[in-house]
Amino acid sequence: MIVENKIVTFEELEATYSKYISVPSDLENIKKAYEFANKKHMGQFRKSGDPYISHALAVALILAQMQTAPTTLMAGLLHDTIEDTDTTKEEIEANFGQEVAFLVEGLTKITRLSDFHKTDFLAEDHRKIFIAMAQDIRVIVIKLADRLHNMRTLQFQPEEKQKRISKETMDVYVPIAHRLGLNTILSEMQDLSLYYLDKEGYQKIEALLNESTKALNSSLNKIKDKITKLLATTKIPFEISSRVKSIYSIYKKMYIKNKKFEDIYDILALRIITQSETNCYEILGYIHSAFLPVPGRFKDYIAMPKPNMYQSLHTTILSGDGHVFEIQIRTKEMDETAEEGVAAHWRYKEGTKYDPKKEQRDIEDNLHWFKYFVNMSDEEAKKTSASDYVNSLQKDIFQANVYVFTPKGKVIDLPKGSTPIDFAYRIHTQIGENLYGAKVNGKLVPISTVLKTGDMVEVETKENACPSSSWLNMCATNFAKSKIKKFLAKQNLDYVKFDQIEKAKQSLKDALKERKLNFSQLEKMIDNKCLNNFKCNNIDELYLKIYSKNVTPQALIDYFKLEPNDASVSRAINSSTNANKNKFKAVSDNAILLSDGSTSMIKLANCCTPIPGDEIVGYITKGNGIKVHRQDCPNIQKESSRQIDVIWNPNLSKNVKYPCDVAVECYDRNNLLVDIMNIATSQGASLIKINAKLRQSNKTTLVTMTLQVTSAEQLSKIFDSLKQLNSVYEVRRCIH
Repeated sequence: MIVENKIVTFEELEATYSKYISVPSDLENIKKAYEFANKKHMGQFRKSGDPYISHALAVALILAQMQTAPTTLMAGLLHDTIEDTDTTKEEIEANFGQEVAFLVEGLTKITRLSDFHKTDFLAEDHRKIFIAMAQDIRVIVIKLADRLHNMRTLQFQPEEKQKRISKETMDVYVPIAHRLGLNTILSEMQDLSLYYLDKEGYQKIEALLNESTKALNSSLNKIKDKITKLLATTKIPFEISSRVKSIYSIYKKMYIKNKKFEDIYDILALRIITQSETNCYEILGYIHSAFLPVPGRFKDYIAMPKPNMYQSLHTTILSGDGHVFEIQIRTKEMDETAEEGVAAHWRYKEGTKYDPKKEQRDIEDNLHWFKYFVNMSDEEAKKTSASDYVNSLQKDIFQANVYVFTPKGKVIDLPKGSTPIDFAYRIHTQIGENLYGAKVNGKLVPISTVLKTGDMVEVETKENACPSSSWLNMCATNFAKSKIKKFLAKQNLDYVKFDQIEKAKQSLKDALKERKLNFSQLEKMIDNKCLNNFKCNNIDELYLKIYSKNVTPQALIDYFKLEPNDASVSRAINSSTNANKNKFKAVSDNAILLSDGSTSMIKLANCCTPIPGDEIVGYITKGNGIKVHRQDCPNIQKESSRQIDVIWNPNLSKNVKYPCDVAVECYDRNNLLVDIMNIATSQGASLIKINAKLRQSNKTTLVTMTLQVTSAEQLSKIFDSLKQLNSVYEVRRCIH
């Protein structure tokens, strides 16, 4: 399956786009974009050893084969310049205009974080892609071309990366290509991903396919000849060809739907291209008169197109010699749309006034799911968490496989389990909020009725009708649930408060679970002293502060000095009930005391820079007293015999600051250090020193700095803010 690593030349690209672009200024601008990208990527090479510009040329060639507009081709050539070179958006805008600069900025890839943060990071990466796609469909078309070429050259990556990229391709890019009808790209992506994810399964099907097609070809050719002779007498214009089912499509039926290879009827299929819709139905009649159709296998996608605009007639016939074949009948325009989706429908036509905004509106009108997708990707959607947003898209759009009708015949696609509530909100938020009743196939039904493909749904609204909390258990789409919650939030502040408290409890439970601590026992420990410490009047206020991240779960755990075992909780409970017996009076100004409250020659270790709130241990040195380390410091792990229990002075002043060494891993960009310093100082920390080291090989930067902070809680807030910073992918404490 490994695709031959063929290097695309500019001459080859030029020969392809020159077939449909002839305006001298457009040709000059495309060449200028190539020369600009070639200069910027000079000296950069891919894992294959090829010059990096070969990737940009390959992406542009895929776009040219889809006959995209000159601006799209230019963006394809320039798509990696901001990320991988010193190019800025302003520089691209000055040379190639605002439109190209917008596309390139939207396509600037965010390189992956470490595995620890991978899930949230990828969600944020994908959200930016989707929001850019909602603003301009060309962004995702170029992104798909970029991913396709990366898949074609995946053999040069290590095995772990092959699997990770292939899985991401299947999870994110394949569903988008499917929804946009880009079947040529879709099919190749699926087969390439499968090759790296399950090579054994791929090769098994490939062998079965090679063996069976030899046996089937003879029978198929006989049917092809018979149909050709049959239609030749009708004077209906037609072309006939055959196609082989993709390896992934067969894999899906065998391994996911548990079918045997010999029970898959459409491994080989005949495709008949004709002139008009009427011709399609006429040809279908002639075929059914000459061959016996398989019952239940006829599908009319002309009368009811798929959500990605796919149209065709599908029928399955018996050949008469024991074989079964699928026949697909469509017009030439339908065939182009079937293979290239939106790229074919809005193919660049020179001489006409090209308006990307009008094209975007046309897509929203024709791809009915796309308008809903745009609504999910507005400014409000950006305020939700990245993972929630991406999960909503996956369920509400990419997994939508139930197709119902409006009274006017418009098709609405919904995920499995959807009800009239989801249908109403899909039409318009106001209709959802005023939903009063519903009819399915002309009959009144409860609004909790689960819809199935083919249902005709009609909703009734009433001005004073409104959602109730019970609706949340009756709908399936995240979009409807989100809108219902927002409505209830306006109507019922208590509901919002309850929801936030429950989420805060869950985040605390998750933090405790990681440390093998018990939530119920911890909750019993929260007394007035604890509430006063966090400036709360009651426990609900404490949970609301946890929800709003003003208090972190770790801060609460640190307050009770809990260790990762149940016994420590019991000790902490006993300690909290005997708070008045605290033996540590203000006997010392020292930050660190011995476990009995006494003082000694104690210093903080420079290797791990402990700060108040850290779990600590003392280390008896030879002649330098006791050095205090963080418990996880690797420098003392093998010296248990010289360790001694120490504690932070409970009467320690909260205004004293302690040095702490921090490392920030990020991808290089302008104003990076300024942004990092601003975050540190805005959180009340003092910046003692800062250093940045650029790694030229992958354009990453290691920023190390020494901060002065009052506690681990303050440092945690700084870490949370730094992690939200653009291009930052890891923040950690340093151990020297």
